[in-house]
Order: sequence, then C-alpha cells, then structure tokens
Amino acid sequence: MAVLVTGSTGVIGKQVIEHLGGSGAEVRALTRTPEKARFSGGVTAVKGDLSDVDAVRQAMIGVSTLFLLAPNVADELTQAVQTLSVAREAGVKGVVYLSVFKGAEYVDVPHFTGKHTVERMIEHLDLPVTVLRPAYFIQNDVRQKDPLLSHGVYGMPIGAKGISMVDVRDIGEAAARELLRRERGSNPLPGETYELVGPDVINAQTVVSIWAEALGRPVRYGGDDLDVLEQRLKSVAPAWLAYDMRLMMGRYQQDGAVASSADVERLATLLGRQPRSYRDFAVAMAAAWAKD
Repeated sequence: MAVLVTGSTGVIGKQVIEHLGGSGAEVRALTRTPEKARFSGGVTAVKGDLSDVDAVRQAMIGVSTLFLLAPNVADELTQAVQTLSVAREAGVKGVVYLSVFKGAEYVDVPHFTGKHTVERMIEHLDLPVTVLRPAYFIQNDVRQKDPLLSHGVYGMPIGAKGISMVDVRDIGEAAARELLRRERGSNPLPGETYELVGPDVINAQTVVSIWAEALGRPVRYGGDDLDVLEQRLKSVAPAWLAYDMRLMMGRYQQDGAVASSADVERLATLLGRQPRSYRDFAVAMAAAWAKD
C-alpha cells in the first residue's frame, strides 16, 4: 500500500516528500502534470487534480495513507470535503490534513473558515486523521528580499499583536512523521491535532529588529495599510484571493496569532527538537542574499 501526497509540487508538498525520503514507504505524488514533475527516486508521479473527482478516485486506488493539502482556490472547501469522502470510500486507513492555526476564531477569513469546516467533518465522522494547523509560514518572507535590500523596509503588514510563524521545513517533517505513523499502524489510529507554530512571537517591532541585525543595516516597518497590501496582491493574484489575504492580515493586526507554550512543546515532542526560529531563518537568508 502507498502514501499519496497531494499538493506535491508546492512548497509544503515538496517538504513532505523530502521528509518521507528513505522511509521505505511507497510514495505517490499527485500532480496535474506528471510528465513535468521531478521527484527523487522512489516517488511515483500520479496524474490528478482535486477538482476532478474521477481522477481522485483513480489516484486513491491502492492508497492506504493520504496527505491532504487542498489548494487555495475559490472552491477549496468542496475539493477538500470530496477528497476526504473519496478516501473514506476507498478504505484509506489514515489521513494527515493541513488546516490552519486559528481557523475556528478567524470566522471572517474565507480560507480559515473553509479549513475549520473540513475539521468539523473530520470530527463529526470520527475519521482517522491528524489535523495539522500551521501558522503563517516563515518562508513567505522570502518575498521581502527586494523591499529589505533596496529600501530597508519590511513590507508585510503583520501588526503589533504578534504571530507564532512556523518554518515550512517543520511543517513537512511533522506531516511526514504522522503519515508514517499512520501508514505503519496495523489499524486506523485515533485522531490527533497539532498546532504547527514557531517558538517566537513575531510582530512589527521584533521583525525589523531581527532583520536589522541580520542585514547589518537599519530596517523600518512599512506600516499597517491594508489597502496597499490588497492592491499589491491584486497585481499577481485574483481579486478574491487578494481580499482573503487582506482579511487575514486584518485579523493578525486586530487579534494576533500567538501560540501557547504548550502548543510549542507539543510540536517539539512530535519533532524531537524545538521548532526552528524566525531569527535563524533571517540570518540564513541574509547570508544567501549577500552571495547573490
């Protein structure tokens, strides 16, 4: 039997596949274009798209464990619910579902509410699922390279309340560990939930301090203007997605997304070490950018 990884060519999917490497598990990677996919040895590319139910049914044949990452699209909820239903019909014994930190609280943010609704399905049907709830990805801030280096500005309007940002490598490792635990179990295992969070509380003040130290130059915060954020995002993404991101940032500014020490320690137990810090990411990126 096999582990099927959805979202396999994206940032998180690649990390999951990398961390599954060398495990001995049969790994299949769902992708719309298997002919273009470049995976390491032992990973089989499988053609499919979560919006195509028949393709998902075909991809699920012979699969015992599923990593479900629904794409950030307008019908994300439909795709996720249908995929879980197909997996259930196919007899898949374990699932790892990528949800979101604070999904139950951010009720006005569409993709948060969608993921929380999927969690409700999992809970009400008592499905054998590990729910992973990642906070804002640290690596999203790779996109701050130009404003930081060209203008000395950190441009993401994260606000003053703080976010327990998480490293995508920790997400991939946590997912792989839970996939393998479920794959190796002789029977379906009870549900689990992990908040995937970093050890730091990153806000406007701490982020500019970290970057100033890492870059060895003054850095200022670009401000909390959500109109500017939305317009910038609309130049590279659909309007509905830009607005979704605006709503998310608005809630970060209003409420923050700070993890408890118990959340951090529970993730540390899963990983067998402390989660990676934002400071380490900034230092590594500054060094890499200096070589460009």
